[in-house]
Amino acid sequence: MRGQLTQVRSYERSVQLLMVNQFTINLGFYMLMPYLAAHLSGTLGLAGWLVGLVLGVRNFSQQGMFLVGGTLADRFGYKPLIVAGCLLRTAGFATLGLVDSLPALLAASAATGLAGALFNPAVRAYLAAAAGERRLEAFALFNVFYQAGILLGPLVGMVLTGIGFRVTCLVAAGVFALLSLVQIRALPSRADGAERTDGADRRTGVLSQWRGVLANRPFLLFSAAMTGSYVLSFQVYLALPLEVRRLGGEGTFGTAAVAVLFAVSGLSTILGQTRVTRWCKARMPAGRALARGVLTMGLAFVPLLVAGALPVPDGGPGRWALAVVPPALSALLLAVGTMITYPFEMDTIVRLSGDRLVATHYGLYNTLCGIGITLGNLLTGAALDASRAAGLPALPWLALPVLGLACSAALHGLHRTGRLARSPRAPEVVPG
Repeated sequence: MRGQLTQVRSYERSVQLLMVNQFTINLGFYMLMPYLAAHLSGTLGLAGWLVGLVLGVRNFSQQGMFLVGGTLADRFGYKPLIVAGCLLRTAGFATLGLVDSLPALLAASAATGLAGALFNPAVRAYLAAAAGERRLEAFALFNVFYQAGILLGPLVGMVLTGIGFRVTCLVAAGVFALLSLVQIRALPSRADGAERTDGADRRTGVLSQWRGVLANRPFLLFSAAMTGSYVLSFQVYLALPLEVRRLGGEGTFGTAAVAVLFAVSGLSTILGQTRVTRWCKARMPAGRALARGVLTMGLAFVPLLVAGALPVPDGGPGRWALAVVPPALSALLLAVGTMITYPFEMDTIVRLSGDRLVATHYGLYNTLCGIGITLGNLLTGAALDASRAAGLPALPWLALPVLGLACSAALHGLHRTGRLARSPRAPEVVPG
């Protein structure tokens, strides 16, 4: 940890602030969101489909608006969009704790999602520009702060929700309000080449810019190949907890075992991210690291495939071990795969953008991956149900490694053909 802090201090102030900002963003978000469904169904008494609607509106408004958020960041600057997103999330979180009518809840949920769409592409584009030639290492450190917020947020939220969900909402809103003030005062509007969009890009129409980005074939192929990695990594929130609860039950043990998954994932990233990035950078090009990282994520489900072939004990320590050890090992391998891929992934997007319309590229990338996650989760959930009904519980754990192998092969092919190793000519845009 001391070495990581030394690395952080070696960057300029804006990069340091962006990393702390991301920790705080995730802290505020995850202290509230894991407990929102229980508040909606329990305290407010909403039907299950209404709870799903409120949560779905938040996800749709974020994933569907990433491209818009990135485009606005390239046109108006990274800092204004970061601040606007934090202010909007402040309002959204405060509203979630103060209202109980469905229209107001839907509006607040949409606001929290749109807020993420505004600041996420802007933060990453700003970090890439401000870090310059050291952006690979910067994104590795950024992921450490990112995971630390995810790890700590639910713990803080659990304590606050014990007092009352309204308290949780207001504290989370306060966190974003404070973050907004800090960024207004301390985050430079421009820093060593941040805001790379040139005057020609600002004069062209939005649709022309989007056509230019969509014409960037290497970027689109890379996005398609990486979408599978997001489907795989998201299973720490879907398939792995379901498997733990299937074997460990819904009681205290099952809850604690699920918590172990998140602890393994978060702590391993905090402790190992910079070491993994440094090791990979010294030994392999970015394309090979990406392919190997995604392959590792696919192989993460092999422990569950092996465990599925074992007889399930009726109870006792044997069943507890089967419920915890294979999923925890899978969560660890998923984290290792993500540690390998994430910094190279973020760096590759900048390179494939030709260093123009960087936030727009990040926005479209997030939207495409979000669509992939949604479809992947639907298929994974259906596979889990079908496999259990057919008495073939190992089927999903066979399909997911195949997905990882296919995406890894695609990335390897892009690397071998040179489509990831070079900066393409900047996307053409036609004034409109």
